Formats: sequence, structure tokens, C-alpha cells
Amino acid sequence: MATPVWYTPASELLRQYRSKELSPVDVTRAILDRIEAVNPKVNALYLVDHDRALAAARASEERWWRGEPGGLLDGVPVTLKDHIPAKGLPSPNGTRATDLDQPWDSDAPVTARLKEHGAIILGKTTMPDFGFVASGISTLHGTTRNPWNLGRNSGGSSSGAGAAVAAGLGPLAVGSDVGGSVRIPSAFCGVFGLKPSYGRVPYHDPWPWLVTGPITRTVVDAALMMNVITRPDRRDYTALPYDARDYLVDLEAGVAGVRIGVLLDIGFGLPVDPEIRTHVIEVGHTLQKLGALVEPMPPTFADNPEPDFDRCLQVRASLSFAALTPERQRLVLSEIAEWCRRGTAPTALDLMQAIANTGAIRRRTLAAFEKYDYVISPTMPVLPYDAELPWPVGGSAHNQFCFPYNMSEQPAASINCGFSREGLPIGVQIVGQRFDDRGVLQVARAYERASNLHERPPRLS
Repeated sequence: MATPVWYTPASELLRQYRSKELSPVDVTRAILDRIEAVNPKVNALYLVDHDRALAAARASEERWWRGEPGGLLDGVPVTLKDHIPAKGLPSPNGTRATDLDQPWDSDAPVTARLKEHGAIILGKTTMPDFGFVASGISTLHGTTRNPWNLGRNSGGSSSGAGAAVAAGLGPLAVGSDVGGSVRIPSAFCGVFGLKPSYGRVPYHDPWPWLVTGPITRTVVDAALMMNVITRPDRRDYTALPYDARDYLVDLEAGVAGVRIGVLLDIGFGLPVDPEIRTHVIEVGHTLQKLGALVEPMPPTFADNPEPDFDRCLQVRASLSFAALTPERQRLVLSEIAEWCRRGTAPTALDLMQAIANTGAIRRRTLAAFEKYDYVISPTMPVLPYDAELPWPVGGSAHNQFCFPYNMSEQPAASINCGFSREGLPIGVQIVGQRFDDRGVLQVARAYERASNLHERPPRLS
């Protein structure tokens, strides 16, 4: 069966634009029709910029017919996470507490680069209030649902981005990640998500641990996006020196001789579901058959580092929350509002101790890589939970395999490694040494070629 236009990867769209088998107008119309049919079920996009997307598609079509494409992603549809600025489109941060009466007159670095390379901005995807739960529930947007099972959670905070890519509402999406927010929805929705090294992708409002990254259906498409969104922008004063590498070069290098550790117990957090454990072990076996040197590794931590991470994030969130009027504070999702209020309780000494402790967390995380080039682990210890829950049964400390790599600034990706007995996607995380974004993509691509799980769409009508 031929792949539907709305489920065709960006790399293949570009090939067909070049051969004139398809045009950007054909593709944009097909995806807009798909959004109209499917988005009411999954609630992945809260804003569809229909007219401007078609106008951009027509301009792209003219460039392709002249044989003069305007960039590396000319004519490829992409969605932006709610809080990623784009001129003329509101960025309400997932909450009813945001004043929408603003000019919205700037493009984030990632938005500007995508536009410069001809990508078609379809609209904005949903996120929970302020992005502080790994779930798709929002006071402004409602509940985003998992395309594989509409009763289950899409993950968060890039909830709409993961659901949109899985459901065929655009081949490319931009997410952001401070503790798992690209990788969690990628795992739950069965797609590919890359959290780049800190500073690799310029950010509009930089602060520690927060990165922007691609969510796509294929590793090749993520590499295509990285070739665009990593380009420099003076606004990010934390950015790494620009590396003009082509992420597509050597993407098929494979994993022969690569040292890989399998981390099934990081030392804290929720227990790993047995089905997830089995699938991650099988990924290790697959990589070993491809030539990698694979071995189990011991837990990274003896003590739980999550309270220090949580405290630093919580105090920062409480500052934004405190800046709201009491009336607007009452509009914030209750679980997040209560969490923010608790952020005012720690003393300055408590906060400084937590900040000091983050250095030890970072050292311990990096030390675990002394013997390994890459580490694989579950992305999440649990399967997608109920769509209406802010976090899984058992507690909010469920992202133990994600946030340490934000703190250590390492690149980490989630890729689908199979399905549970209920048919829910399972994600395996691939983590690399600092700055080795390309290597993470290479390992992911080797596994993708061996599994071909990316070719299976969810059964949405």
C-alpha cells in the first residue's frame, strides 16, 4: 500500500518536489484536510494558520517549478509548540492565565531559521500550563490524546507536537525539553524526538537545561531539521559555537565497534514496567547483532537527585506564577498552581544548596559514561497512562531517565522500540557524550533501519 501524502516523511517529500511528482500545495492541502478530519479527536493543534500556510505553499511551489528551492526544507510543513514565538501567532504557554491581547511580533530563532529555509508553518501545537507536567492537559487547550489510544496520555510537555507527528498532522514538529518534554511525548506517541546538547539549537529565552529539538517520524527527518535549526542566532547568549556539520553525512555509519551500556535501573524513581524492560533489552540485542559492544550497566545514582532538580525548577516557576494577578493565578491548572506556590517556601540557603547539588548530579551522570560511547535506557518507566491524569499513578517523579541528561547537557533521543500487549508505543532512549548529537542520530538510525517501526501509523480514521 502506498504511503499517504500526509504520512510521507519530509525527506521523501523533498525528493518528490525535486522530481515534480508532488508539489508543496498538494502536500499542504492534504495535511490541512487530515488536520480537519483528525485533530478534533486528538487535539494536537490549537491553532491552524490555514490561509498563510497555503500562501506559503504556493510561493514554495513556484520556486520548485523554477528549479530554485529557497532552502533545505522548502515546502515542508512544520508545527511549532505553543510557546515557541512566531510572528502573528499567539504563544499562550498552554494556560488561560496568559493575556492574549499582545502583539506577538517576534520569531524565535528556530522559527526564523525554518522560515528562511522555506518550511511552511502550519500552526501551533498544544502544551500543558507552563509546560510543567508530562501530560497533555491544559486549562486553555483541553486534553491532548494519544493517537494510538485516545483514552491514553500523549505525554508532555510537547504533547501536541508528539501527537501531531504520530497522527500525520505534519512530518516535522518543534518541541522543547527541560526534563523530558521532547522525549516523553515521542515515547508515548511512537515517534522520534531528539533533545540536542544544551546550546546546540539557539533558544529565544535561554535558561539552564532548556533546549529546543525536533520531533519527527524518522531519524533522517530529524537530521534534516538539525541542519536548519542549529544555525546561529545572536539572541542566545548560551549557545555553543556554531558547528556547520551536515547531520546527514555519515548518518548510515552504523554501530560496529561502538560501546553501549544498557541502563535498566538508574537508581531511583518509579519501577520500570516489565514490558518496557523486555523491549529495551531487545534493543540491546539488536544493536549487538549490528556490531556494537553492548553490556548491562549498574545504577547511576545511589541517592535520589530529583528533589534538587525539582526545587530549582519550582522556584523559577514560582517567580512567573507570582507575577500573575490573583485573578489570573486562579486560572492556572490546579496541580501546577499548587506546585508553583510551594516554590516560594524554600529559603535562599535551601535554593543555593539545591543549586550546589546539581553539580554533583551532573558529575555523576557524566561519570557513568566513562566506559561507554552511548547508553540506552527506557525513555519512561511506565506506559502511556490515562489521558486526563497530570502524571501516572504512583507519583510525579516518573521522568528519572530523562532529566539527568538535561542537567549534564548531553544529547538524548527517544525512538519507538515496539508496542505493549495493548498496542501502546514503547520508547527507548539513546544518550550520547556531550556534544555528540550526530552520534546519537547515527545509533538511532541504525536501530531504525533494523526495526522499521516508523513505517506503522496509528489506526485513526
